[in-house]
Amino acid sequence: MKPMLTGFEPRHHKVISRAAFAKRMLLAIGLWGALTFGGLVIGMVGYSLTEGMGLADSFVNAAMILSGMGPVDTLHTTAGKVFAGFYAILSGLIIVIGAGFVLAPIAHRMLHRFHVESGRED
Repeated sequence: MKPMLTGFEPRHHKVISRAAFAKRMLLAIGLWGALTFGGLVIGMVGYSLTEGMGLADSFVNAAMILSGMGPVDTLHTTAGKVFAGFYAILSGLIIVIGAGFVLAPIAHRMLHRFHVESGRED
């Protein structure tokens, strides 16, 4: 049987080993890290271009928005304010998508284990 598009085993297969699950979780955490790093770079470039901030200031502002804490510095330009608004929306999506990357393998394993233990065939 060919593998599923999601990379998760179908319900009639056994639950994967702990080592395979750990590998799956490392991949999910790596995807989350890459997504977060990409979002941080977008924020740093945006703050640098729209507000003329240096590396450290653009980093701290981007990191604070990305983590949901809010901006540190006052924004002075209209372009900076518009960028910050769109960046805040993007950051919210990054948080939700990143949580999905990390929680999906855990939820799948739990549900798969319940299905295997029940012995049901649908």
